[in-house]
Order: sequence, then C-alpha cells, then structure tokens
Amino acid sequence: MPLMQYHVIKGRTPEQIALLLDTAHDAMVRSFGVPEGDRYQTLQEYEPSHLKALDTGLGIPRTENFVLLHVVSRPRGKEAKQEFYRNLCDDLQAKCGIAPSDVMISFTENSDEDWSFGYGRAQFLTGEL
Repeated sequence: MPLMQYHVIKGRTPEQIALLLDTAHDAMVRSFGVPEGDRYQTLQEYEPSHLKALDTGLGIPRTENFVLLHVVSRPRGKEAKQEFYRNLCDDLQAKCGIAPSDVMISFTENSDEDWSFGYGRAQFLTGEL
C-alpha cells in the first residue's frame, strides 16, 4: 500500500513498463517512507483513441508517452504529496525519458479499515501492520 494504478497508451515494451513501475515505486518509497516490499501496482494499456487527457486549459503538451497515475492511499501530508509529484516527474524524465508534461497524478485517500491484505483481516486494525 499505496495502490498505484497506471493508465498508458499501448506501445511500450515489457522492459519500458518494468522500468516505469520500478522508477515510480522508488519515488513512492523515497517520498513517503513506505517499505521497499510495500508494492502494489497495476498498469492498463489503451489504444490511442481510448485515452484522452487534455490539459485543463493549462497549455500542457501531451504525447504518446502520457502516464496517468491514480494512487489509492492512506492520508499523506500536502508536502509529502508535492515531494512525490516532483520526485516522480524528475525520475521518470531521467530514467524513462518521460517528460513531466506527460505525467498526471491523482490521489484517492482512504483509511485503515479500507485495507485487507489477505486472510479476510484488516491488518492495520488488527495490529499486524
């Protein structure tokens, strides 16, 4: 946890996808101090005609490298989120060649009772985590 859900346009190689996921996880670990083994990621690929992400009138250029990241997480502080946004964009540009203009991030926050990692138990509530 957090759960990181990626939405991208088809066309990346398996190696490029692996690097994207690894790079984003590293930024999450660094920004929020989550354990290295706390990794939950999904990636959905779309035909170009099935993914539209305009710029909300901000003049932000988008390319076929666009990545929409939806993060589901326990509450995180405003400063930590801003650090994550910066770290992720910097790292994706440096390691994956993805421009910061092609990265969009949205958080959905939930609480401890909203997570079960298995065995039908809410591990944050039971004290297992």
